[in-house]
Amino acid sequence: MKKISAIVVICSMILMLFSKDFIDAKIKNTSPDTKDEVVPVAAMVDAQLNITSPSVALIEGSTGTLIYEKDKDAKLRPASITKIMTLLLIFEALESGQIKLMDEVSVTEHAASMGGSQVYLEPYETQNVDTLIKCISIASANDASVAMAEHIAGSEEEFVARMNERAKELGMNNTNFVNCCGLDEDNHYSTAYDVALMSRELITRFPQISNYSTVWMDTFVHTTKKGKTEFGLTNTNKLIKSYTGITGLKTGSTSLAKYCLSATARRNNMDLIAVVMAAPDTKTRFREAAKLLNYGFANYSVFVDDNTDITLTPVRVIKGVQDNVQGIVGGKFSYLCGNGKSSSNIQKEVNLFEEVKAPVAPNDKIGEIIYTYEGEKIGSIDILASHEVRKAGFKDCFVKALKRYFLAN
Repeated sequence: MKKISAIVVICSMILMLFSKDFIDAKIKNTSPDTKDEVVPVAAMVDAQLNITSPSVALIEGSTGTLIYEKDKDAKLRPASITKIMTLLLIFEALESGQIKLMDEVSVTEHAASMGGSQVYLEPYETQNVDTLIKCISIASANDASVAMAEHIAGSEEEFVARMNERAKELGMNNTNFVNCCGLDEDNHYSTAYDVALMSRELITRFPQISNYSTVWMDTFVHTTKKGKTEFGLTNTNKLIKSYTGITGLKTGSTSLAKYCLSATARRNNMDLIAVVMAAPDTKTRFREAAKLLNYGFANYSVFVDDNTDITLTPVRVIKGVQDNVQGIVGGKFSYLCGNGKSSSNIQKEVNLFEEVKAPVAPNDKIGEIIYTYEGEKIGSIDILASHEVRKAGFKDCFVKALKRYFLAN
């Protein structure tokens, strides 16, 4: 009778584990497609900066918040600040392993034929990727840009198609590239805000770009059939010698585009990106970019929370081969404080799901951290499953039920 009674109890426990009513009574929404709720932050102010350039934008890097703008969406010729997107695709190719810094690049006749700003690469000359990045970043070399475009995509046309695709992914809705270097061509245009977006992507994802873009002077060696000759490189961004915290990024100018600049700087753990387009002269672009950066650093600060101060309780898993799953925080939280706001007024609350239903995949949402400023929600960070928990089969449930029965007795 005791054996029969034990079997009945165990079978009842298994049925309970599989009971839909039992599970659905407590399960909350645990869809892996659940997105963080994004709360827009209105940090822009009507500042009196007396900007004379036709179009400018100032954004903060970690949050992407627009701090100041003047006709930010005006479609203008971007000149060589086009190369910011070229550099972004180069660094993404490095990150993916498609290319390496010491890879040799053969210069085609097309690449060598580029006019404008150049380092006079010759057809069939070879240079490594590292040197060509240096030439693009420091000397704004059109020939080096096209050489890299062809090396990565096979042709400049295919590379430009990738530039435009990447621009759409970044939300650069008022940009169209026709070449990879910024020479004036019909239908080649961008905006101050769009340039800020791609600058932000480059400087925040690949901060090592500053190792190139902040170099004032350097050299490289041409090696051709004629022998070896040293060629000097001089940076066109004068702010790297005069502005504290400067990290880059790129200048540009043509007779039609006038004078453009994307200036990036970092102070007190805050990255700012100031874009000036169509300035009337080179002094104006540097002066007004510095003015924008000064305004941002003087009036704003960034609250960053990496959540190293919290301990997450495991979340119960129903119908899983394991009873619990541990959570991990999905990233850092950043919030731009301005207009008299103090980070001391930011509060956070950890909300873990009561239960989740197997199967659970790594990075499935199992909770969130909600941030508020004086009671108003300002953002959230997902809490994600740290590992997989498979759905339990009949055998798994039978073993679980046995263990629970004998532990209880």
